[in-house]
Amino acid sequence: MPNLTVLSWPNLQSLAMATTNLQFLQNPFPRPTFSSKYLVMRAPKMVFKCGCSSSSSVGGDAFSLTSSSKCDVDYLGESTKGDLNINLKHLENFGLDGQATLEGPIQQVARLEAEEAGSLLRDLGIPSPSAARLSPRGIFCTRTLNLRSISAIGYDMDYTLIHYNVMAWEGRAYDYCMENLKSMGFPVEGLAFDPDLVIRGLVIDKEKGNLVKADRFGYVKRAMHGTKMLSTRAVSEMYGRELVDLRKESQWEFLNTLFSVSEAVAYMQMVDRLDDGVIPADLGPLDYKGLYKAVGKALFRAHVEGQLKSEIMSKPELFVEPDPELPLALLDQKEAGKKLLLITNSDYHYTDKMMQHSFNRFLPNDMGWRDLFDMVIVSARKPEFFQMSHPLYEVVTGEGLMRPCFKTRTGGLYSGGSAQMVENSLNIHGDEILYVGDHIYTDVSQSKVHLRWRTALICRELEEEYRALIHSRGPRATVVELINQKEVVGDLFNQLRLALQRRTEGRPAQTLAATNMDDRELTESMQKLLIVMQRLDEKIAPLLEADGELFNKRWGFLSRAGLWDKSHLMRQIEKYADIYTSRVSNFLNYTPFMYFRSQEQTLAHDTYSHYCSEHNGSSTN
Repeated sequence: MPNLTVLSWPNLQSLAMATTNLQFLQNPFPRPTFSSKYLVMRAPKMVFKCGCSSSSSVGGDAFSLTSSSKCDVDYLGESTKGDLNINLKHLENFGLDGQATLEGPIQQVARLEAEEAGSLLRDLGIPSPSAARLSPRGIFCTRTLNLRSISAIGYDMDYTLIHYNVMAWEGRAYDYCMENLKSMGFPVEGLAFDPDLVIRGLVIDKEKGNLVKADRFGYVKRAMHGTKMLSTRAVSEMYGRELVDLRKESQWEFLNTLFSVSEAVAYMQMVDRLDDGVIPADLGPLDYKGLYKAVGKALFRAHVEGQLKSEIMSKPELFVEPDPELPLALLDQKEAGKKLLLITNSDYHYTDKMMQHSFNRFLPNDMGWRDLFDMVIVSARKPEFFQMSHPLYEVVTGEGLMRPCFKTRTGGLYSGGSAQMVENSLNIHGDEILYVGDHIYTDVSQSKVHLRWRTALICRELEEEYRALIHSRGPRATVVELINQKEVVGDLFNQLRLALQRRTEGRPAQTLAATNMDDRELTESMQKLLIVMQRLDEKIAPLLEADGELFNKRWGFLSRAGLWDKSHLMRQIEKYADIYTSRVSNFLNYTPFMYFRSQEQTLAHDTYSHYCSEHNGSSTN
């Protein structure tokens, strides 16, 4: 078979990965034919060396990689570092003209080349990139992020690289908390862990013994006192003049992470006991704030005394939900030249045990979890890790023995230190580093505010919420239609009411016809419209009340507060997380070269588009 290039499957994968990231796509070869093990291409003989290296010689002579010294900023403000470029001289050696090969209107060329590349991916059995975006396991972008320009990716461990079964982990944390409360003299008999009582993103009002859900502006939309939901009227009377302000830490406690679930459940149940007057007087005069401190102390003891973590380490399979795709996602990133960091508040023994259990069995070629990371930092003491400097120790033995040190090295295992030490050691700073974690404040907010690192939030509940939103499309569309109908009827009623008001005051109505309208006719028209609006309200109210109950019957959707507005949690995510997703392994569907682009943000005055369509695109002065 003369004049053939034969690519084995591993080389084919590398070639496909490279070609999907070209500045513009060349197609010098006819359609390939396939065999079971090799891709056979009828073309001039060429050798592609598309290894997963960060050097400037990626792809041999065919491609070049944009280095830090030669990078620019693109039209969206993102660095072009790490972009793959075609070596035009290489094309000329084969008698190819890069521009002439793709002549024609660029929109048409782009569409045709995308169709052909999509067909190639289907032939290779590689899922379409767009399929991942439109799924519960998508990665959602709030601020444009070019992964190619990221030099290092840092990861938190708990509920980020390792996902725990919430009922198991938080249930045991709750049990230990209750045992400690009982030993302190609190009545806990008959209480049981109820994870559906709370969701991430709620806020504890320590002064009133309430748990509240606020919208993006801080207005309280739903509230629960103890374990009893408050009526809309009660919420309005209690919080009508008060906004949730997370800076007022003496009153408000934000549930940043799934680790907050056990504490919040225990506290709200103990609020009921305090209201019932069954807490012994010898515990002293307790208010809701003092009760919160007591619950927090009991839970803190459960963590510090080590019983909880010892139990988890002895039987990790009962608490950890395995994700075989996760190590492969990190392996892709490492082979793409990213430096991988593990920065966790957990201690060395717990970290090593959990990572061995979750990673080693899914890694190829006898790799261990440590082989993935260029640096591991345990007992990091976040958020202070991002804010200030702490002494740095190197873990030098498998038993966890440590010695002081002043400088980190690649492949090292450390305890303490600071983010600034990491930056100086790697010679990588600011927006060249992406940090991935599950805690909005400790992981995402502080790394962005103090260091300007790029950030990703892991929120496992997104998968359930996404599915709930899909199944709620029908009821939500019905509510929207009813509300729109009420708005139309209400606008008509208001005009008639204004006409009546002006006539009652002895002034002319809006028009001469309205001024001369028969009183009885005007009154009857208004009565009919009022009845219609009342009936619409009777239909809308229960539908709004039920909105989101597919996710949580008490609190509704995680990301929404009401039908249209965003929750306070969602506002925090948009403010501090550049991207967010349900699990780290979702990166596997996007490649380490993904360019995440944020969507257009709608504004209240975007109604101009409807005006233009109704007026045939004509403008007005």
